[in-house]
Amino acid sequence: MSETTLPANATAAGQHVRPARSGIVLATLLACQLMIVLDITVMNVALPRIQADLGFDATALSWVINAYTLVFGGLLLLGGRAGDLFGRRRLFIAGTALFTTASLAGGLAESSAWLIAARIAQGLGSAMAGPSTLALLTTTFTEQKARLRALAWFSGMSSAGFAVGLILGGLLTEWLSWRWVLFINVPFGVAVVVLATRFLREPERRPARLDLPGAFTATAGVAAIVYGFIRAAADGWGEPATLVSLAVGAVLVAVFLAIETRAPQPLLPLRLFADRNRAAAYVNFFLGPMAGMSMFFFLTQYLQDVRGMSALGTGFAFLPMALLVFATSRFIPRVLPRFGPKPTALVGTACMIAGVVLLTQLSAGSGYFPLLFVPMILMGLGMGLAFSPLNVIIMATVPPADAGAAGGVLQTMQQTGATLGLAILVTVFGSATRSATGTPEEIMVSGMTTAFVASAIIATLTFVVALTFRRTR
Repeated sequence: MSETTLPANATAAGQHVRPARSGIVLATLLACQLMIVLDITVMNVALPRIQADLGFDATALSWVINAYTLVFGGLLLLGGRAGDLFGRRRLFIAGTALFTTASLAGGLAESSAWLIAARIAQGLGSAMAGPSTLALLTTTFTEQKARLRALAWFSGMSSAGFAVGLILGGLLTEWLSWRWVLFINVPFGVAVVVLATRFLREPERRPARLDLPGAFTATAGVAAIVYGFIRAAADGWGEPATLVSLAVGAVLVAVFLAIETRAPQPLLPLRLFADRNRAAAYVNFFLGPMAGMSMFFFLTQYLQDVRGMSALGTGFAFLPMALLVFATSRFIPRVLPRFGPKPTALVGTACMIAGVVLLTQLSAGSGYFPLLFVPMILMGLGMGLAFSPLNVIIMATVPPADAGAAGGVLQTMQQTGATLGLAILVTVFGSATRSATGTPEEIMVSGMTTAFVASAIIATLTFVVALTFRRTR
């Protein structure tokens, strides 16, 4: 397609959504998305307290994060297509309710096994609710300006949520307890379920059967790949378990794609990739988080272990970036119609590259300004400009029947890209620290700056891919 246009009946279809009602619907969907995104980073700050309280050893502690990541990433495609077939509103409410219940159970955990089981249930709830969140947004806001505004808010909430999670995690851990990192989801989850039950309308469903062979191979393949990335980050790329997991995952994904070419009602409609802009946007939703995760992962360690900041201070250090992402989401609806997605994405990816390049200059004695503050400003502006156009490119013209599948692929790309990026960058960090000399702080910073070089290379690839976008209105 050469233009980002909506179906001819789009405006008419959206007339039943009154302004007051549409505001409640948007707030409900954004609240669910924020909970899902926050849960990826909010736990990181609380990990030392969780380890001391529940008796995790160093290896098992990583599964507080990995259990959620593995289930969430592995089931996203299935969750997206299940919403298309069985009802997005129904799956959204059920997934949010499960996520909320699991959060309460995790906050009450008395053992490590209990907490990890709750994190698995949270991941399942997120995989059910996440794709339906984006699909419901797309099918509810059918008028072009309203959809653009809603997608911009969605993108801003998703990007800023990572930084907000660090701030919120620091506040709750320092002032209350690590358990409140999970308890905080309960009132918001209950509110989302109540509002969704009252205000969300179920889009039209079509009678269909779930592609079970595709569901099995996709879920098992993505889960194996995510597990392989997790093992690579912990044990290195040469471990047999890592290589076997990645190989099995690659074979299963290949089998899945072969099944999808012949399935009458595929789990993943390959026609989603027929449009060049949409296919390139998916690629950048894979590459962008690969580059961006380095900032959150390494800078939280730099601020606490090298600069001696508290968990709360570390969280607030990311505040400028979070505020800028939110601010960018407000003017994206005016920027995109004027300039189009391609120039906006190019400027955003260029800002991300500049921010990561500046981080390669960090030293053990660097202060917050300018070598931390300026990159955070650039990354905040870059993520806001780079990712909002991608949401529009992917979701603005997708057929309503495939909206859940399109959202599931988008979030799978984002989740898998972040996991792979972290595994690659942690491996680069480990290799660099083994050959570095100096004080422990200097060795750590040497590994971080080398990882930022790798991150800058990945960010440059996002710019190259953005160059392939066709100009659209």
